[in-house]
Amino acid sequence: MPRPPAPKPDAVPDTPAPLNEDSFAHRLERLGGAWVAPPARIALAVSGGGDSLALLWLAARALGPRAVVLSVDHGLRPEAMAECAAVAAIAAGSGLPHATIRLESPPAGSSLQAQARAARYAAMARWCHARGIKVLLTAHHADDQAETLLLRLARGSGMAGLSAIRPAQRLEGLLVLRPLLGWRRAELRACIEGTGWPVADDPSNSDPRFDRTRARALLAQTPWLDAGRLAASAAHLQQAEEALAWAAERAAASRIEADGPALLVDPEGLPAELKRRLLLAAIARLGAVQPRGPALARLLDRLESGGAGTLGTGTDGPCKAEALRDGRWRISAAPTRRPVNG
Repeated sequence: MPRPPAPKPDAVPDTPAPLNEDSFAHRLERLGGAWVAPPARIALAVSGGGDSLALLWLAARALGPRAVVLSVDHGLRPEAMAECAAVAAIAAGSGLPHATIRLESPPAGSSLQAQARAARYAAMARWCHARGIKVLLTAHHADDQAETLLLRLARGSGMAGLSAIRPAQRLEGLLVLRPLLGWRRAELRACIEGTGWPVADDPSNSDPRFDRTRARALLAQTPWLDAGRLAASAAHLQQAEEALAWAAERAAASRIEADGPALLVDPEGLPAELKRRLLLAAIARLGAVQPRGPALARLLDRLESGGAGTLGTGTDGPCKAEALRDGRWRISAAPTRRPVNG
């Protein structure tokens, strides 16, 4: 069976239709195309919170038994097992199969939420791969998008970071789709009003130690920071990011050429952001480690002033970049340092 084409990113509309099973199905089809067409089975990430239960409610009506519900017990809270069991009961009552995935090693240490998220996606990906499921849906919505945009702004993110949560993304070998990004949290919760379903309350969502909790509080306390408008801005930034990526890909095709084991890059006349992306593309072709923003910015400054610099150390895949007299840059693999014996 031929592999379906990858879906094209699709910006979230500014004024989506009222949320129901029909608008949900239409949005999912636009995002996933052939990937979500029958008879494909589609996994749903459902924690038991109100947002993910709304996803279950919508998918049960739009997809029927093709939807498979997954819950993850991170091993961090004793209540999690009962919450997963409650989701299993709701899924069964909705005619959907359900599986609880328990993490073998609970996340620990700093950046706990990020670690838990990575472990959760990895575990769901393994489960899906073993059963031939290629698509996972999550319940991220416009309020999540607004919070993420604020967090990225506070960290000084570039265009890619400010694009915030992507509607469609490759992650852990799965196609992760987020069809609810155009709707607000209140609209999702309205879907399950009157169902009598128990809604789990994760205390981490109100823990002020976490940046996202503080961003959520800021939005709630600041009426002129409208979450819907912020989410729309993130969608516009996604479109700008896609345009830049398109332009950078074409620039790389014509402005990077081999020079023996090295690469020659022609940045002449390009805007600063395309120069940055051109340099990143050359570094990637050499198989060198992708630098973080500050390190790349320092190297670009040196090249723009006619100098040279090195990125990476040891065996991380270092590379050397130098400005040539004709205005081009020469990018090559830098020799790794060998340990001195004795």
